[in-house]
Amino acid sequence: MLDKLKKIWQVLNRPSVHYSLGFLTLGGFVAGVIFWGGFNTALEATNKEAFCISCHEMENNVYQELQTTIHFTNRSGVRATCPDCHVPHNWIDKIARKMQASKEVWGKVFGTINTRDKFESKRRELAEHEWARLKANDSLECRNCHNFTYMDFTRQSLRAAQMHSTSLASGEKTCIDCHKGIAHHLPDMAGVKGF
Repeated sequence: MLDKLKKIWQVLNRPSVHYSLGFLTLGGFVAGVIFWGGFNTALEATNKEAFCISCHEMENNVYQELQTTIHFTNRSGVRATCPDCHVPHNWIDKIARKMQASKEVWGKVFGTINTRDKFESKRRELAEHEWARLKANDSLECRNCHNFTYMDFTRQSLRAAQMHSTSLASGEKTCIDCHKGIAHHLPDMAGVKGF
């Protein structure tokens, strides 16, 4: 055992052209930690509501709408922020969503929705993208806060209890199928099933 450790130490201590393999390994590890820390810090900084509404397109449109909903102010004091509903909480899905959202930067750069009129003309398209995303991931972001297992059907309206206990329970539907416009104004819903 001691011989094996000596051989490993000799390999790590052996000089390369300029630096030992041990130094390069340690240097790579330290650089990796610094990169990971910086990456994770930037990821978390972009996952805050202040970042989301830092551009006037979001602050003057959807953020104003959110402030009038129960997800912003309610009797329990629990408040949903932009990332709560638009960014998955687990790390891999969060990275995938951030990569998808990076193309939104192009919209900012090219002024795609920089006025209220431009935003309104794109509202349906933007909403449909978000509805499709939520449908595809079974409304994962909704389920981060709303857990079907703990729903008290006796405190829900008769219609809500029926829908939750049948369509939602069976997996036939997901949250976004019935709760479009829960936090933002709906676009023109002509042609959308159920409206």
